[in-house]
Amino acid sequence: MKSLAHFNINFFSSFQVKFIEGTMERFGVKSAPSRNRSKTALYVTPQDRVTEFGSELHEDGGKLFCTSCNVVLNHVRKSAINDHLKSKTHTKRKAEFEEQNVRKKQRTLTASLQCNSTAQTEKTSVIQDFVKMCLEANIPLEKADHPSVRAFLSRYVKNGSSIPKSDQLRKAYLPDGYDNENQLINTEDR
Repeated sequence: MKSLAHFNINFFSSFQVKFIEGTMERFGVKSAPSRNRSKTALYVTPQDRVTEFGSELHEDGGKLFCTSCNVVLNHVRKSAINDHLKSKTHTKRKAEFEEQNVRKKQRTLTASLQCNSTAQTEKTSVIQDFVKMCLEANIPLEKADHPSVRAFLSRYVKNGSSIPKSDQLRKAYLPDGYDNENQLINTEDR
């Protein structure tokens, strides 16, 4: 019986405490801050940390990187950034980084793929222009397989070494050139 009474007292006291806290919040009275509150900055972006810490950090794809160490840092906790910048490994890598002439910055996969896609479009346009030139000049595509033509293309034409052999030019790029020429002829006839 004693334990049941003890349970009821604890139940009502916790209920009363929650009721009082709810009433205080409704009337705009704030209770003391909780001790369990996290010490993280809620609205800090990686770009904010870059402006705060300068050239030691850089941002790419919503992630914060240490420029000299090439590691991802937690941009939410300033103490984690300070701890990293004071670490022995960072100071060692920073000294090595400053000795190098090339400044390499780590990028996210998304940024790398975007860069590759622009190179891919340039490559495709060079190949299509080459096929168009061969068609207009009445040059057989087999001439692209000759070693001297290959050497000339790779030496003097940007992305010239990416031009495939004649059989792949016929299969993959000749239909595009053919379709484009037919569209031009059709528009000229009208």
